[in-house]
Amino acid sequence: MMRHRRMSQSEEESHGIDLAPMLDFVLNLLIFFIITAVFVREMGLSVNRPQAAAEQTQSNDGNIMILITETGEILLDNREVDVRAVRANVVKLVSQKPKAGILVLADAKSPTGLMVQVVDEIRQGGIQNVTFATN
Repeated sequence: MMRHRRMSQSEEESHGIDLAPMLDFVLNLLIFFIITAVFVREMGLSVNRPQAAAEQTQSNDGNIMILITETGEILLDNREVDVRAVRANVVKLVSQKPKAGILVLADAKSPTGLMVQVVDEIRQGGIQNVTFATN
């Protein structure tokens, strides 16, 4: 009978699993992910270009028009130019028309980065009178 009693005591001791260390570990992981999630914010700027209310015919009153198409082509006075050639062409055209302003007409689906590069080239050419429009 003693023998039977010893087996039951050993069975009782090994019957339960101690979950405290696992719960501590899971709690520490949870705290770690909560703290690090605060620092992993993506910084970005959402840009929505305005839509034209009505299509208007624009007269070229001495303004230099730069058109950026949906496919990323840059048209300066109805001829296609590379983004690196924008500055030289704009400086040449402004020297011919000293009071001219620059009108950047960008398609709503054109690459925003390309528009920024075009404006940077214009500003590096010394022209500050830049106007934007969409179609």
